[in-house]
Amino acid sequence: MTRIVVLDLHGQFTHLERRALRDMGVDTEIVDADTPPAEVDADGVVLSGGPDMDRIGRAREYLDLEVPVFGICLGMQVIADERGGRVGGGDYGGYADVDVEIVDDADPLVGSLAPDTRVWASHADEVKELPEGFTHTATSDVCGIEAMSNPEAGLYGVQWHPEVAHTEEGEEVFENFVAICESA
Repeated sequence: MTRIVVLDLHGQFTHLERRALRDMGVDTEIVDADTPPAEVDADGVVLSGGPDMDRIGRAREYLDLEVPVFGICLGMQVIADERGGRVGGGDYGGYADVDVEIVDDADPLVGSLAPDTRVWASHADEVKELPEGFTHTATSDVCGIEAMSNPEAGLYGVQWHPEVAHTEEGEEVFENFVAICESA
């Protein structure tokens, strides 16, 4: 059975990320952000959303586990920041429904949602510049980089929250990540 852990970066929806995976039959648990990666046995890691970079614990170390990593909101920002991208404040800070255009329909994480999807997202902070080696996979009128990926490194991220009911095709994003983990 595929095992995917959710690293808790103190987001208000972390339990919903775990639930989405559990409901798909994935062996999953929430892991405290201060847990050393060497103590975690998993086929994949979800970096949860969260309030800010000050509370990410050892999240950066999980990018080197040699398993696929899926960053959600703050989790995506951690990946971008650690790999040389730039994160900054967004022009629109609160949660809102956002129409997202998928700009890479071949992307293994979000490509199946093409040409567009409706999501629930927060843009208090967002990725402003992609790290080297990453592909820009989704955009919106609110945020230039709504999603990114580097399949060769097994690193993926979305600015929105696929785990909440307001996101129309959120379950499909999790299904795609499970498929990525199973084929890694």
